Amino acid sequence: MAQDRVPDTWQYGRAYERYVGRWSREVAPSFVDWLAVPARRRWLDVGCGTGALCDAILSAAAPVSVDGVEPSPGFLETAVDRIGGRVTFHRGDASALPIDDHSMDAVVSGLVLNFVPDVDVALAEMRRVALVGGVVGAYVWDYAERMELMRWFWDAAVDVDPGAAEYDEGTRFPLCTPDALTDRFLAAGLTAVETTGIEIPTGFADFDDYWSPFLGGQGAAPAYLMSLDEETRARVRALLEERLPTASDGSISLIARAWAVRGITRE
Repeated sequence: MAQDRVPDTWQYGRAYERYVGRWSREVAPSFVDWLAVPARRRWLDVGCGTGALCDAILSAAAPVSVDGVEPSPGFLETAVDRIGGRVTFHRGDASALPIDDHSMDAVVSGLVLNFVPDVDVALAEMRRVALVGGVVGAYVWDYAERMELMRWFWDAAVDVDPGAAEYDEGTRFPLCTPDALTDRFLAAGLTAVETTGIEIPTGFADFDDYWSPFLGGQGAAPAYLMSLDEETRARVRALLEERLPTASDGSISLIARAWAVRGITRE
C-alpha cells in the first residue's frame, strides 16, 4: 500500500509534459479559439505551468503581449526553454497575482483552478487584473467521466487499494463540472458566463507508452503511484494492462475531455 503519500507533485516540467502537459497542448488552441478574443490584446495566463496555454495564445490569438504566472520553478524553467522571451513570466500564485489592477484584456487559466487552495480568491484576483469588459476564462479536465487516461487509472487503483479513492481527482474536485464552474464564475461577479466541452483523442502506441509517464511522479495520479510499494504498484499495472481497451496492434485509443468556462468582467 501507499507510504508517505503526496497526492499532488509539481516540480519537474519535462516529466509533467510526458504525463499530461502534451494533452493540454492539444486542448489549449480550441479553448483560445472558443474565447474569441480580438487580436492585439493583452493576455495573462494564471498557473501557466510548462507554457501550453501561453503557446496557444501566441499561435492563435495575435496578442500584443502575454504574461504568465506560475509558482513552480521547475515548470517555469520548462516554459522558458520552450517559449523564451515571447512571454513575460512571473513566479507567483493565483491568490496574489503580481499584476496591476485592470491591466489585462484576457485573463485565463488552464488545468489549474481545481488545484488552488481557494477558488473564490483566485477568481477575485483574475477579475481584479482584468479590464472592465475583459474576458476571464479557464478549462479543467473532466476527471469524473471523460478524462479517460486518468479515469482508467483510478478505477484500477481503487480496486487494488481502496484507500486510493481519497486521491481520485474525480471525487476530489467537484468544481470540474459545467454547473459548478458556472456557479463559481457567477459568484465572482462575472457576466455572460458560458461553458463548453472540448474533447481530444489521446492515443498511445502500446501499454508502456500509456504507463511510463505515470512513473515520472508529476501530478496527482503519478505521485500516488510512486508512493506505493513495488508489489502494489505492480498489481495496479497488471490490472490496467488487462483492462485498457487495446487494439490488435497493441495501441490504445482514449478520449480526454476538458470543461471550459468564460465570463465578462463588469464594474
